[in-house]
Amino acid sequence: MRKRVAPVAPATLLRSGLSFVLMLLVLLLVTFLIGKAAPIDPVLQVVGDRASPEAYQEARQRMGLDRPIATQFVRYVSDAAQGDLGRSTSTGRPVLEDLRQYFPATLELATLGIVLGVVFGVPLGMLAAHQHNRWIDQLLRLVGLLGYSVPVFWLGLVGLLVFYARLGWVGGPGRLDDVYQYTVDSWSNLVLVDTLRAGNAEAFRNGLSHLLLPAALLGYFSLAYISRMTRAFFLEELGKEYVMTARVKGASELRVLVGHVLPNVAAPLVTVIALSYAVLLEGAVLTETVFSWPGIGLYVTNALFSADVSAVLGGTLLVGLCFVVLNTASDVFGYLMDPRARS
Repeated sequence: MRKRVAPVAPATLLRSGLSFVLMLLVLLLVTFLIGKAAPIDPVLQVVGDRASPEAYQEARQRMGLDRPIATQFVRYVSDAAQGDLGRSTSTGRPVLEDLRQYFPATLELATLGIVLGVVFGVPLGMLAAHQHNRWIDQLLRLVGLLGYSVPVFWLGLVGLLVFYARLGWVGGPGRLDDVYQYTVDSWSNLVLVDTLRAGNAEAFRNGLSHLLLPAALLGYFSLAYISRMTRAFFLEELGKEYVMTARVKGASELRVLVGHVLPNVAAPLVTVIALSYAVLLEGAVLTETVFSWPGIGLYVTNALFSADVSAVLGGTLLVGLCFVVLNTASDVFGYLMDPRARS
């Protein structure tokens, strides 16, 4: 008889939905207050320093800055809900349009990075837990420690020097060589997707060669955290009675780890992976700067140097939204994957 899996309880969905809305409102409030606290006058950015007092007041009223703070916040939330994040003073375009252009590059980079981090980090964490306090465990912990302690920009520069300049195994800075830059239509702004859609195999290989090194660095960064947490989760479970029972019944170590322990640590492990993914989406600034990768991190960095408040707040809001969405999704998936939560 097939065992039925209990559906997601309405109370769980309601709690997750309310948590999502609350975190989103807090995120909007934080970004709104940051914009108000910034030592930059948004009116002067629009009218210029030489505008007359009459023009200044007219622009201020048109922008709604003469209204109470609560009213301004309600308008800010309403505009954000409609996709109006203001206009960038550095590019002259709506911020949402800029984010649509730059965010896919970060998404592509972070996605490949988290895939590498999961594919290698989870098995290494399982191996370290199985070989607890042995030389393999010590070696893997050292590898993880290096991932935490070595600056990512230094690793990026060394990687470019060794694998690009000396060995020529990977592409250099940027997403494509100049010869392919303007031969592929930016349909999705995802290089691998656009080159495949265009049927340009050479451009696809070129884009992949540019993507591999920065994605590997981000993957190593996420691997260090994922393997460490996987090791901790498995060590906590390996001493429990059901593991000893499985071993007494003759189950192999691989079956114990994969068939018995892994399902019980899947829920917290999903949360760790989701948060690692969000960190990569937010924390790729230095990597994008070193590799001239035109992603959201480089966009926000340039906006900071240009005192472009709308662009900075728009990028911050997008990254925060990624955190909120991934956190909520990990809660729901964790509930679905953990039978103890439904008992």
